Amino acid sequence: MKILTIIARVLLGLGFVVFGSNAFLHFIPMPPIPQTLAGDFTRVFIASGWASVIGALQVIGGLLLLIGRFVPLGLTILGAIIVNILIFHALMAPEAFPPGLVFTALELFLVWRYREAFIPLLKP
Repeated sequence: MKILTIIARVLLGLGFVVFGSNAFLHFIPMPPIPQTLAGDFTRVFIASGWASVIGALQVIGGLLLLIGRFVPLGLTILGAIIVNILIFHALMAPEAFPPGLVFTALELFLVWRYREAFIPLLKP
């Protein structure tokens, strides 16, 4: 199970470091933004600078997972981002929902594996 945890941690960390870095380095070409509600949201998201903030948080959370230090903190940062990804795709762009589900499954698995760090949050 320890090997599976390391694999999940590295996959989730790499995914967020790569996609978070793309907010700054633009090495993954972005298709034209469609004239839809999701497209309008994306244009405002980018123009406001919010995409850079989220990109930085993705890189930070992903690096915490990759280096294996402060993993619960990294999972907490990325958890909030994953919830927003799921809500965006559920409400505005359901055609791109599957990658969000993969990231969610990795996140939930890792939260379960590091549950000792999160249990105090649930105590009254």
